[in-house]
Amino acid sequence: MRINPAEVRFIKLGRGGAWEQDCIEGSSPSIRFGFDSPHHRACVAGDWQTVEAYWKERDPREATKIINQTKAFYTLGDDTLWITFYKRKLYWCFADTEVIEVAPQSSRIRKVPKGWSCQDAAGRILLTDSLSGRLTRVQGFRGTICKVHERDYLVSRINGDVLEDVQQAAIASEALRTAVMPLVQRLNWKDFELLVDLIFSRAGWQRLSPLGKTEKSIDLELLMPVTGWRAFVQVKSEARMDDLKEYIARFREMDQFREMFFVVHSSPPELREYAKSEGVNFLGLEEVATLVVDSGLCQWLMQKAS
Repeated sequence: MRINPAEVRFIKLGRGGAWEQDCIEGSSPSIRFGFDSPHHRACVAGDWQTVEAYWKERDPREATKIINQTKAFYTLGDDTLWITFYKRKLYWCFADTEVIEVAPQSSRIRKVPKGWSCQDAAGRILLTDSLSGRLTRVQGFRGTICKVHERDYLVSRINGDVLEDVQQAAIASEALRTAVMPLVQRLNWKDFELLVDLIFSRAGWQRLSPLGKTEKSIDLELLMPVTGWRAFVQVKSEARMDDLKEYIARFREMDQFREMFFVVHSSPPELREYAKSEGVNFLGLEEVATLVVDSGLCQWLMQKAS
C-alpha cells in the first residue's frame, strides 16, 4: 500500500534512545514525547498562551523550540508520517491523534495502531546505510521532533519507487555486465586465472600460492587476514560435473581450508546448483562478470581481450 502523508516528522524516542525498544517492539507501539510540564490539559485544549508563558518563565532561551515541538506532538494529524532510526534501520509509522498521559509531568504518548515498520512497500528492509546521507543526517538533530526536508525522497523509498536517474544507472550497469561476459570467455586460461586473482585481492583476500604454477590439488590458496580463514580456489575455463566433484573431494581432504570457490566461465547450468547443495561457492560467467564491474576491472579486461 502506497503512502502519501500530509506531514513528515522525525522523532527521537527518549534521551539516548531510552524508549525506542518499548515504543517500537513493545506490546503497545507508540510515539513518546518527554513532557516536563503541568499543562497537558492546556495543550489538548489548544491553550498555547498558557504553555508559552510557562516555558518563557522557566527556560526563555529554549522556550520557542520547546513549544514548537510540543505543538507538533499534540496537533499533527493521523496522516502525519513519523520516522526514527533504531538498530541501524529506518522505522516509520502513523499515530493516533489522541495524546495520553503516561505519568504527571513525565511523558506523553500517541498510540501507533498498525505498528512501526522498517520495510518499504516491496518488503525490503530500510537499512540506514542504504539511505541517502541527506536523510540520515536528521539523526543529529539536537531536540526531539523536527521536520524532514527530504520528504519526497523518503516517501519514494518507503513506497518502493526507484528514482529515474538510479534506474538509468542500473540499466547502464546491467548493459556493461552483459558486454563484459564475452570478453571474459575470450581470455586464455592464464589470463583468466590472473583475473580471478585480481578479483579476490580487491575483495581483501591474500594469495599464498604462486600464481600461474600448476599445483597438484589447487589453483589458488587464499587467506583472509581479518579472520585467518583460508580458501581453496579452483579456476577452470571450462568444466563438467566430474571436474567439480573431483575438486570438492580434494577440498574435503584438506581441513585447513574454511571455504572453497569453484570459478569457471563455461560450464553446464547444473554445476551451479550442485555446488550450492555441497556448500561450495560457485562463480560462473555471470558472477565473474558482475565482480569485474564491481571491482573496477573493466579497463584491464578490455586491454587483455583486445
